[in-house]
Amino acid sequence: MSTPEATAGDPGRPPRRRVHTRARLMDAAGRILVERGYGQTTVEEMCAAAGYTRGAFYSSFGSKQDLVLALFDRHSAHRLDQLEALLDAASPDMIHRVARAFLEVDPAEQGWILLFLEFRLEAARNAKLRAKLHEHDQAVTDALAQLLERAQAVGPSRGTVPFRSLASVLLAAREGILARTASGGSSGQETLAAAIDVLAEVLPALLPALGGVR
Repeated sequence: MSTPEATAGDPGRPPRRRVHTRARLMDAAGRILVERGYGQTTVEEMCAAAGYTRGAFYSSFGSKQDLVLALFDRHSAHRLDQLEALLDAASPDMIHRVARAFLEVDPAEQGWILLFLEFRLEAARNAKLRAKLHEHDQAVTDALAQLLERAQAVGPSRGTVPFRSLASVLLAAREGILARTASGGSSGQETLAAAIDVLAEVLPALLPALGGVR
């Protein structure tokens, strides 16, 4: 997630206040976007929910798209922190726990999943937005690859698949599972359970260090 910078429209605002404004806008906007969806939420509604004017919004974000991408950055960072904590806490069932943490859809995340899928469809029809979403995807892929590399570094051997390639495939698999399970129901749960079992079998082969604590 990018760091807020001073803008020409508001050069005198203290940095701490800018950060606070940005965080409040993201929190308020996140609640509305998750509830209503991307297409049904306006900048005015997000400003009203946060208690700010449009001027305050545009001093922190260039557009509604930029705010949503900042939310995705923050959400992804939180997920990666959770995964890192699991990888650092070796246990006999760690492989299944990591696979479940990576793929499972928490009920509280349902709205986030739908928002992300809606946003990706929007990007498919918008070249400028597609480029911005690509940057987000690349940053998340790089971060996951670095996390996998650190986890593997503690083991006695290395897998043959490049970490970035593995991260890219894992993220694509996760997105597909999220799309399949977004509507809930028994078929979604069956797909999730099958994906967790497969990932738990595959990960030790690709990352031998993890297989040692299976």
